[in-house]
Amino acid sequence: MNQAILEVDNLTVYYGNFKAVDNLSFIINEGQVCGFVGPNGAGKTTTMRVAATLLLPTYGTVRVKGIDVMKNPQEIKPIIGFMPDFFGVYDNLKVWEYLDFFGSVYGLDRTTIKSRMEEVLELTDLTVKYDSYVEELSRGMKQRLCLAKTLMHDPELLILDEPASGLDPKARLEIQTLLKKLSKLGKTIFISSHIMSELENICTHLVIIECGKLVKAGPIYEIGQEEAERRYLLIRCLNPEKVELALKDLTTVYDIQKTEELFRVEIPNQDEVAAQVIEALVEKGARPIAIDQEKSSLIERFIQVTKGKVQ
Repeated sequence: MNQAILEVDNLTVYYGNFKAVDNLSFIINEGQVCGFVGPNGAGKTTTMRVAATLLLPTYGTVRVKGIDVMKNPQEIKPIIGFMPDFFGVYDNLKVWEYLDFFGSVYGLDRTTIKSRMEEVLELTDLTVKYDSYVEELSRGMKQRLCLAKTLMHDPELLILDEPASGLDPKARLEIQTLLKKLSKLGKTIFISSHIMSELENICTHLVIIECGKLVKAGPIYEIGQEEAERRYLLIRCLNPEKVELALKDLTTVYDIQKTEELFRVEIPNQDEVAAQVIEALVEKGARPIAIDQEKSSLIERFIQVTKGKVQ
């Protein structure tokens, strides 16, 4: 069983009289790719900055691998790699100089800096830009360079605040592919984004907040399933001509749509009703051979989950 790598426990952060984060608690385990979701001003960046040792909480505790970030920030820094939503690049430096500088900041020796530079440039597909000036890079390349910088000290936990912000679709896809690669290499990733489709493609877990409060946390495939009012069964039968006849008397079947030999059946989100549908198909001789449940999009489930949850 994977151990907790990031624990947020009753975190509260004030800016003056404004409460940016309100008694927030969640856990991320090693190896997870956890999306951090919420509207602008929900408290995502504030939470990430506390986890990255860049901001002190007003109340509560944040621990990385069991280490309190407020009490022992120097022990935390080798473990985490933080990529902010707005970052500075040094345009008058070459790519290798930029990475060399941050390798020194992380306290790496010259031999390690050289080997790590080669590794992160290859990983981010920037090797050909080794001797280019940062100002010559496209925005997408600059994003990848900043991620390369974040990886220089080989951190276990990556905290990425909107890493694909402002990128065109091709560059966003490149970042997405890179994050999948990092996950396969064993990195734990804590990532915020407003682009739900991207999170859906890479995340294993999700934390949803609004107005600084936790709305929902858990495996991404479970988020919103309980809150949904209806579900859609996808049914394939050996005797498709008998499907509508079998289901026509069930008042809990709201709609039936047919595409070739596949039926999409709309029912209440209740296991009991789904069982009734299957029983009716068998009794009427439709002979079901495949029954699946249509997956709603992450944005649909996000809206369902956040509806009326935070006042």
